[in-house]
Amino acid sequence: MLEIKHKKTRAVLKEFDGDTLEGLRMSGAQLRGADLSGANLAGADLVSADLRDADLQNASLAGALLNGAYLNGANLVRADLSGANLTDAILHHAELAEATLTKANLRYAQLQEAILVNADLSGADLSMADLRADFHGAKLTRADLRAADLSGANLRGADLQEANLTGAKLQGTQMAGAKTYGMVDVAGHRLFYGVPRGKKATRSLRPWWKFWAQA
Repeated sequence: MLEIKHKKTRAVLKEFDGDTLEGLRMSGAQLRGADLSGANLAGADLVSADLRDADLQNASLAGALLNGAYLNGANLVRADLSGANLTDAILHHAELAEATLTKANLRYAQLQEAILVNADLSGADLSMADLRADFHGAKLTRADLRAADLSGANLRGADLQEANLTGAKLQGTQMAGAKTYGMVDVAGHRLFYGVPRGKKATRSLRPWWKFWAQA
């Protein structure tokens, strides 16, 4: 018998037969404030589950189904979410520093004010997501950011090489020190050494992201 307890009150939130949470079906489970730190939830079905304020640091959620899950304020520091499905998930104020989200699906996800410092989102699908969050130093190589809202986001020092930002919103986005070689910008131009193909680099040119205003 496995028990999932509240991280503060230690009240039992859910009981399961067996000796592992891996691959379990917990769709719609009420797990707000749960202590799941270090838990193996790989492949688990957590569709529409309430995981607000849950402690999931260092947890394995690789390949988990988290479509429409509520993860507001959840602690996912160093969690493994590689290949997880987070379509339509709500992650307002969630902590995902150093988390692994390689090839994860975050289409339409809401990450307002989430912290993804040094997180690995290589190859992730973040299209049409609300990404007004802190991505300082994050790895976003080959990520799909089409039509994503990055207004005011912190992308300083982020690795955006070969990422696709076609149609993304970048008003007020901080991008100093970001790596952009091979990135597709908001106008659909692929950048090489910070200059869109077909543009001539001169000293008078504005910062590379200002090229989009000229497209």
